[in-house]
Amino acid sequence: MKKNKPLILVVNDDGIVSPGIKFLIEVMEKIGHVFVVAPSLNRSGASHSMTLSTDIFIKKMNNQDNYFICSGTPVDCVKVAVSKLLPKLPDLCVSGINHGSNHSINSLYSGTLHAAMEANIKGVPAISFSHLNYSENINFDDLEDIITSISQKVLDYGLPKSLTLNINFPDVPFANMKGVRVCKQASGYWDEEFVKTQNKQSKIFYSIRGQFICDNTEKNTDGWALKNNFISIVPVSFNSDLPLDINAINYLVNDF
Repeated sequence: MKKNKPLILVVNDDGIVSPGIKFLIEVMEKIGHVFVVAPSLNRSGASHSMTLSTDIFIKKMNNQDNYFICSGTPVDCVKVAVSKLLPKLPDLCVSGINHGSNHSINSLYSGTLHAAMEANIKGVPAISFSHLNYSENINFDDLEDIITSISQKVLDYGLPKSLTLNINFPDVPFANMKGVRVCKQASGYWDEEFVKTQNKQSKIFYSIRGQFICDNTEKNTDGWALKNNFISIVPVSFNSDLPLDINAINYLVNDF
């Protein structure tokens, strides 16, 4: 490992071949020494789940010493990375870039965010990045500078104890983004529908569909920020005993 370069763990929940993680790896490799541990398949919606009933398999990707494919969940990826694969505790963990929203109530279900939170539990400063566009053809190039800036500030100054950054980008061209807002989480829910199907053996299946409903009216929330073309940053914590002061991370966005 090169001296004086921070060790950065890159994870996600969309899987090792996702364009979002490929872009995030490219950005992080300009900042530090990168290890990648990501799910073999798309594990969206995995939240903080762990694999307990079956074995977890790890293999190198394309025989690269610092790229690993994991058969488990995003949280499994972080646990295995920190416990078995990395040469030391990483200086930073970044998760994403997720294809799709992880703001409001979606943060509860997000494997992207909860992978970052697991790193934070392990004592690693962590950031989750998501983009509201679900397409895998989206071009992330214009986001490089802001991702680099925020990541470097976290490396330089750290984060308040037990805080993970949940960052979402609005679904507009970068030129139309108005800036960055540190927010609290908006209220929201899924209006769900279960579609019933039956195969030739009369076995019944259900597939879940739904529409995400978010309160975009309260000005200091991520819902409002994203609706109005701001990048939202929500500090989240796994420790309910600690006060959640959104102003404690304003230093991260003073330049935007």
